[in-house]
Amino acid sequence: MDFYFSVYKLHRKEIPIYNQMKGKVVTFGELLMRLSPPKYQKLSVATSFDIHYGGAEANAAISLAQLGNSVSFVSVLPDNDIGRAAIREVRGWGVDVENCQIKGDRMGSYYMEHGVSIRGANIIYDRAHSSLSHLDEITFDCEFILNDADWALWTGITPSLSLGAAKACKRAIEVANKKDIKVSCDLNYRSKLWKYGLEPKEVMPDLIAGCSVILANEEDTSVYLGITPSEIDYEEIEGFGKRSIAFTSTQLFAKFPNLDLVISTLRETISASSNRWSAICYNGYEYTRGITFEINNIVDRVGGGDSFFGAFLHGYQKFTILKEALDFSVAASALKLTIDGDYNITSEGKVFQLLEGNKTGRISR
Repeated sequence: MDFYFSVYKLHRKEIPIYNQMKGKVVTFGELLMRLSPPKYQKLSVATSFDIHYGGAEANAAISLAQLGNSVSFVSVLPDNDIGRAAIREVRGWGVDVENCQIKGDRMGSYYMEHGVSIRGANIIYDRAHSSLSHLDEITFDCEFILNDADWALWTGITPSLSLGAAKACKRAIEVANKKDIKVSCDLNYRSKLWKYGLEPKEVMPDLIAGCSVILANEEDTSVYLGITPSEIDYEEIEGFGKRSIAFTSTQLFAKFPNLDLVISTLRETISASSNRWSAICYNGYEYTRGITFEINNIVDRVGGGDSFFGAFLHGYQKFTILKEALDFSVAASALKLTIDGDYNITSEGKVFQLLEGNKTGRISR
């Protein structure tokens, strides 16, 4: 069989989605304050900063809410004006924040220098000793918080912050598994985090084992799990160069029998301002390739993957065909790259307009 054709060409076969679960999504992670110099200035010469609030799990929650989902975000915010402003921002986008705790003194933050053209973006984290990093496995009443949930979402960023945060993730996953709640994770490895004495490989496998749906790339799985492809495991993907997605996906299914889906986003970085964007999904038997978008003049790249995952969970519950869910999530996240800030504020109707052919940015009258 022609491997390239069987795995990476766009599938015409309609792969059905089984065991759909519709209802509330609970996301858990740190809400951050982002400070960026205006007008593509470099951090080294900045005299003022634009403020945005966000973070992987909050970004996914806001995206889900804009698409019409019932969603709850769980975090710990400092007991000061900044913490209250941040939680007010998330609430304002229709996300339930009643299970967030207000305590501690420090808001996690980061400084981001926007990339443009041939100059890439640069991020400096300032997250040590934040309010969320001091949590542990008993900080939240997971039984109560997850009582009416159908999905739980976390990312690999949260357990990188502290041992207590990792234990809190593990507790939430255990409760979700006990309640037959689907658990999804964006593995989201961040090389500038993980500074509390444990290596990712010592923490992540136990957490991933409780997941049904994961979003992963080759770097994530290599660092977290030691799943490292050799040269022969790379195959050409049209428009995206050589990737080892087939090898990585099958290895993940072999290692974690509870998995339903492994999703990988595809990004070809032409420049900081221009990307090619798509995704591939593997269900243990077959691969589905999503639609591809050429995105020029990117406004804000932060949150693209978060908006993708939020939109995928929406599509996975809404549609009966896997390709429809994948195309929807690629389109939604492509639109996010045209929006300033961390999160996607695009409605379901706007995503359908893009999928139906409105790719020119013409005025809607």
